Amino acid sequence: MTWPVALAGAVACGAGGALVPALVRRLPEPPHEPPVEGEPPKPAYADLGARPQLLPLAVVSSAAVGTSLGALLGWDWWLLLLWPLVPVGVLLAWVDWHTRLLPRVVVLPATAYALAFGLVRWPLTGDHAELLRGIVALLAVRTLFWLLWRVRQAGMGFGDVRLSALLGLVLGYAGWAEVVVGLYAAFLGFALPFLLLAVVRRDRGLMRRSHPFGPFLVAGAWVGLLVGSPVATALGY
Repeated sequence: MTWPVALAGAVACGAGGALVPALVRRLPEPPHEPPVEGEPPKPAYADLGARPQLLPLAVVSSAAVGTSLGALLGWDWWLLLLWPLVPVGVLLAWVDWHTRLLPRVVVLPATAYALAFGLVRWPLTGDHAELLRGIVALLAVRTLFWLLWRVRQAGMGFGDVRLSALLGLVLGYAGWAEVVVGLYAAFLGFALPFLLLAVVRRDRGLMRRSHPFGPFLVAGAWVGLLVGSPVATALGY
C-alpha cells in the first residue's frame, strides 16, 4: 500500500511549501538593470513573497507533487532527494513567472545537493550506473540549453541553462525515458501557448523575447518522473 507514503509526501512537501513565501522574501536582489522596453519592472522579492496567494498556492502545489511522488515510488531512498526539491521547484516557478529570473542562490545549492545525493548513494548501493547516467544527462541537457540560449532563438535566459542542469541530473538518475519525456513536456507546454499568442497577435517577434521558461521546466520534470517509464514502455522501448 502506498497511501501512507503519499500522505507523508503531502505533509512533508506541504510543510516545505509553507516556507516558500519567507524564502522568497529573503532572496538577495539582483544587480539593478534598466527595464526592458515594453516589459513591466521587476517586483522586489520582498513584495513578491508577501503576496497573499503565494502561501496557499505553494502549500497545495507542493503537497500535490509530494503526494504523487510518494504514491509512485513508495518508501524509497529517492524521496530523500525528490521531496526536498519539490518546494524548491515551486519557489523557482513562482519567482521566474513574475520576474523572468531564476536565482542562482537557489539553483546552484539545489544542484550541489542532488549531485551529493548521487555521490553518497553510489557507494551504498554499489551501482555506479545511476550516478553516471545522471552526470551524462546533466551535461547533455545543459549543453542543449546553452546552445539554445546562445543562438537566442528560444526566448530563454541563462537561468534556464542552470536550472536545466539540475533537472537533467535528477531526471537522469531516474532514467533516459524520464529525461526525454520531461524535456518534451517542458518544451511542448512552453511553446504552444506562446505560439498561439504569436499567431493571434500576428507578432513573430514574440517568440524571440524572454519568457518565463522555469515553470514549464519544473512541470515537465514532474511529468517526466511520473510517466516517463510508462510512455517508453507503451512505445516499445
